[in-house]
Amino acid sequence: MGGEAAPGRGTGKVKGPEGPTLSSSLLPGEGHSILWRRLDRPGHESGRLFLRGSQWNLTGTAVFANGDQPCRLDYMVLCDSRWQTFSGKISGWVGSQIVEVELSVDSAHRWCLNGSECSAVAGCIDLDLNFSPSTNLLPIRRLNLAVGQEAAVRAAWLRFPGFTLEPLEQLYRRVEASTYRYESAGGRFVADLQVNTAAFVTHYPNFWQAESGT
Repeated sequence: MGGEAAPGRGTGKVKGPEGPTLSSSLLPGEGHSILWRRLDRPGHESGRLFLRGSQWNLTGTAVFANGDQPCRLDYMVLCDSRWQTFSGKISGWVGSQIVEVELSVDSAHRWCLNGSECSAVAGCIDLDLNFSPSTNLLPIRRLNLAVGQEAAVRAAWLRFPGFTLEPLEQLYRRVEASTYRYESAGGRFVADLQVNTAAFVTHYPNFWQAESGT
């Protein structure tokens, strides 16, 4: 999720001796899952991360209220073995509005939204779903920061509820083994994100709290 001031392209990572303790060894059919409760509005979300062949699959379902509108959004984000996003799909509804979003990214990091090229996010590597905490996992896994390191990224941010795609400048700094300081929109939004060994966010202040996970 991007900042409400409103999770690319790594520009500041330097490898160091103290690496993360993120789990990376999965067998076919195995995976990590999590259940979140929303803190800012009624709602829950469940997400799952698993490896299929050489592709990382991030899937989930968010059910929440947007004002007086009931919402259900299913998503799937596919990444290669280096955690670079190459496709995404979001479907469901926001009140009476049916949502069907197809995203694709080519090897030159050119993005298409429902078949139309989005030049504004050209060069971005990570997809950030505005309605979900799940996609913060993508740059965290891709950057693989050691404690004390930071990196700037530029994410392709899928806004909610308009489902438009735009760039969002972000900064991740690993302040502890399980804590990342996240900034976006030029520092107008700052939050300390708690994560588990899968890199799922377990506490996103004022927005999400994990209730269970594997």
